[in-house]
Amino acid sequence: MLCGCQKSENKKISKQGFYFDTIIQITLYGTDDEQYINDCFDIAGKYEKMLSNTIDDSDISRINKAAGEQAVCVSDETVSLIQKGIEYGRLSGGKFDITIGELSNLWNFPEIAENSKSDDNEADSSVIPSDEKIDEYLGHVDYNKIKIDGNNVMITDEKTQIDLGGIAKGYIADKMKEYLKSKKVTSGIINLGGNVLTIGSKSDGSDYTVGIQKPFDRSGTSIATIKVDDRSVVTSGIYERYYRVDGKIYHHILDTQTGYPVENDLYSVTIISDSSCDGDALSTTCFALGKDKAEEFIKSMDGVEAIFVDNKMNVTCSDENMQIDILDE
Repeated sequence: MLCGCQKSENKKISKQGFYFDTIIQITLYGTDDEQYINDCFDIAGKYEKMLSNTIDDSDISRINKAAGEQAVCVSDETVSLIQKGIEYGRLSGGKFDITIGELSNLWNFPEIAENSKSDDNEADSSVIPSDEKIDEYLGHVDYNKIKIDGNNVMITDEKTQIDLGGIAKGYIADKMKEYLKSKKVTSGIINLGGNVLTIGSKSDGSDYTVGIQKPFDRSGTSIATIKVDDRSVVTSGIYERYYRVDGKIYHHILDTQTGYPVENDLYSVTIISDSSCDGDALSTTCFALGKDKAEEFIKSMDGVEAIFVDNKMNVTCSDENMQIDILDE
């Protein structure tokens, strides 16, 4: 699972691993003890086995298999994250919904995008689900169908399925940071494939510079950068998983009212917050809301900012006083 290891004389260590179908990287400053990062990878493995809906014996898979039949006893952590997902469902008016699992599977974005024949992910029109199928699956998306009693979780609709993919990576990043701080690690970066969580400030006391990816740029070029310390930076964008049919983009951020990909003028939303779990849920929610409503939503919260990139590559912020360096105007 470990892809690389680097050390330096001024005590820096960085390692990569592969979890949640993506490469993750942890870099720590002021220490060269590999065990801290190894323990973080153990944390990633533990929660992946617990929270993934594609691992057969995970808590989430067991709940999904028993949907409409019986409650399943799961861990405290699983209950906590499901409750967090339900909370954001209510807060967002259903724009964020952790019961979108079967509808997401119907669209099959990861596999189709991977198998598309051109660099632009062009696919045949047959990959688009029928209106009838979308309506059928959409009828089972409703976080209110999840019932929790202590550690017992039940889905009341046999065709409703939980998918924590929109919130789990942030939760796991927060758990890693919590562990590292308990070990007196004061400086580092946790990068879980788009979820960047910083620990303290850099070893010289300055802020970290985090890049906001330029949409659809395969080289990973940043369109803007922001300086942060001890905070989370999470981005949701349509360029992450998508395919094109007759030139039109179909992406993985689905509208819970229509069952189709969200249609607005945004390419991405980046959330800056203290918690990566919150950033995860809010980035998806704000994208679904659209820029104007998302700005109002974010301004109602303390300690949370948003950066928007629209389909003309314009970069704007929810807080006009936010310090951001735009690289590609």
